[in-house]
Amino acid sequence: MEVQNKQTVKVESILQAFHQLKDVVVHTPLQRNDVLSRRYNAEIYLKREDLQHVRSFKLRGAYYKIISIEEKARQNSVVCASAGNHAQGVAYACSELKIFGTIFMPKTTPKQKVNQVRMFGGEFVEIRLEGDTFDDSVASALAFCDEKKAEFIHPFDDYEIIAGQGTVGVEILNDAETPVDVIVASIGGGGLISGVASYFKGVSPATKIIGVEPSGAASMATAFEKGRPVALESIDKFVDGAAVKCAGAFTYSIASQTVDQIVAVDEGKVCTTILEMYNQHAIVVEPAGALPIAALDTLKEDIQGKQVVAIISGGNNDISRMQEIKEKSLLYEGYLHYFLVKFPQRAGALRQFLHDVLGPEDDITTFEYTKKNNKESGPALVGIELHDPADYPALVERFESNGFDYKVVNTDSLLFELLV
Repeated sequence: MEVQNKQTVKVESILQAFHQLKDVVVHTPLQRNDVLSRRYNAEIYLKREDLQHVRSFKLRGAYYKIISIEEKARQNSVVCASAGNHAQGVAYACSELKIFGTIFMPKTTPKQKVNQVRMFGGEFVEIRLEGDTFDDSVASALAFCDEKKAEFIHPFDDYEIIAGQGTVGVEILNDAETPVDVIVASIGGGGLISGVASYFKGVSPATKIIGVEPSGAASMATAFEKGRPVALESIDKFVDGAAVKCAGAFTYSIASQTVDQIVAVDEGKVCTTILEMYNQHAIVVEPAGALPIAALDTLKEDIQGKQVVAIISGGNNDISRMQEIKEKSLLYEGYLHYFLVKFPQRAGALRQFLHDVLGPEDDITTFEYTKKNNKESGPALVGIELHDPADYPALVERFESNGFDYKVVNTDSLLFELLV
């Protein structure tokens, strides 16, 4: 077995993982998408890892790592830390191999993912919710490993993990009928893109590899810029499957040699993509799984006329998050705006606002008003959904021409977090 301190993962190692996993994992389909192909004037194919046993690619690396250390794993048990999908892969492997595992997850992990881990692992796993981020969970898991002498199954920065994830690339190349010009894949810690890029650069070096990160957690792009992995001071945790403060040292080493480009996508754009994938294609994607599709707008000039594979890395989207996803999409697209408005405390003020300020096709989504005694005005938090984002300048002009003092909440991140 290859040692961890090497700076590459060999094609032979990925093929070895492929042969060991072919009767364990689902060989997920590579599907041409007509709508996206027309939109971007390219041949767009989706690699559907959302259809994997645990609804994400993470099963590949987790299972391959555990069988690579099976004897030690049986003796000492295994431990992992994960925002969800790696945990499900480890849980599935533990149940199938009858090996006990302890799984650390952030307290912020969607309930749906926690329940999935319980379902896949059954009696062979114990779940511990600790910390607010993936990095907090890693610290707890490593301390537990030291105490119990258990085997740590890293979610991305590990040779066998990366080789297992690289089997996604083997399937893509086996199934593609013509040469693949571009592969677009999400980046969290970097395991998926390192594995896929290692395989393609070994057997199809002309294929361009593009990684996509959420703009609020661009740890690999930061590593590229600094020349080494560095921990971000803070991250946006919305794209939970890719919200990693620091890229892996090993995955960075591989990615820096094999990944041609990294782009960042706004979390709001990710939300718009999730809704479009469901409404237009009947595909459920989680935020990290939506990243490659969301990036196609940024890449549209470069991919015209080319064969492009976008890897949908996972479909574990908690239905309870859909209202939040819809709101983030509306905010990003410019439909939804929040204001703090000073309402004169006189009869007819609200009527005037509705008649003279609000557009005929606009809608009030939020209205929270506090009456102030012995004052001429009282504050109200008002959410307005526009019929057309282009109507915003006219709305603001009507605020001013009708004498309503206001403050825009959308552009003040602290105020927005406190009030909305």
